[in-house]
Amino acid sequence: MEWDEASQFPSEIIPKLAEMGFLGVIFPEEYGGAGMGYLEYAIIIEELSRVDGSVGIIVAAHNSLCTNHIFKVGTEEQKRKYVVPLAQGKKLGCWSLTEPEAGSDAGGTCTLAVKKDGGWVINGAKTFTTNGHHADVCVAMAVTDIEKKHHGISAFIIEKGTPGFRPGKKESKLGMRASDTSEVVFTDCRVPAENLLGRDGEGFINSLQILDGGRISIASLGLGMAQGAYECSVRYAKQRKQFGKTISEFQAIQFKLADMATQIDAARLLTYRAAWLADRAIAAGDNDARITRESSMAKLYAGEVAVRVANEAVQIHGGYGFTKEYPAEKFYRDVKLCTIGEGTSEIQRLVIARQLLGKQ
Repeated sequence: MEWDEASQFPSEIIPKLAEMGFLGVIFPEEYGGAGMGYLEYAIIIEELSRVDGSVGIIVAAHNSLCTNHIFKVGTEEQKRKYVVPLAQGKKLGCWSLTEPEAGSDAGGTCTLAVKKDGGWVINGAKTFTTNGHHADVCVAMAVTDIEKKHHGISAFIIEKGTPGFRPGKKESKLGMRASDTSEVVFTDCRVPAENLLGRDGEGFINSLQILDGGRISIASLGLGMAQGAYECSVRYAKQRKQFGKTISEFQAIQFKLADMATQIDAARLLTYRAAWLADRAIAAGDNDARITRESSMAKLYAGEVAVRVANEAVQIHGGYGFTKEYPAEKFYRDVKLCTIGEGTSEIQRLVIARQLLGKQ
């Protein structure tokens, strides 16, 4: 709550997260990672978020977006140079796709990268970048060929301290206030040719693949916060007395708790299924396997459930749910991000529908 009230990034626990292997969960030990899979990763994000979603999303953005993008499509040299320190937690990562005029329509990217003197010069700005002020390594998308639209967007690795690259405005948010969400700005930012990530023009396509894993983490984020909101509701219901008995003895409260628990379990099964499928694809060595439908379903349902459960948690707490004396109000504020970040609920429904109808 202190971090939340002050919008303070929890820098002091980053080394501890690294020590526990949480900043390299899904990466092999040979690249500095913990050598675990997506199922373990989902559980870790869930458990962290059960207490504080801000910590959960710091770990999620670092793992499944920034580090994973480099791990999935980077050269061996890029993996050794960047994935190893990121997975070890010696460096923190961020991933920049969204722009002021390119949100759900990420293909509307305007940040421009132009070839010059054997490298690239980037100009533009990104918004809503998790870890933006604190990251040592940024993966950012920029247009390299305006004529090719989606197929003219490339990904770049930019290191903190690169001339022309800086964090911009830090957002003051409804929830997740201990998580740093900010702009990153490029002003004649010179990036060496070897920092092009993946093939020229395939940054957007690769981003869609990376988001498959990212949506598992956001589903886990929502799942964990829903579990935390449910647990604080059960505790309160067993303690709070009205009309001579605890409110947990009233059927109206019992039905709320029953619905909350059932929806959380359904969200957990969807999330774990997506994580299991991701693990199975990795075990089979199928780097091109897509779990788009399953990860989108998990993200959509878990995010919506988190909002419903947190809403009921406040209701069960009554007037105290509207105060900062109990955690229900913080869960209520934090969970809303899960229906917005990494693709809104509306975009998830579009993605799912396209998969169901065979439209890519």
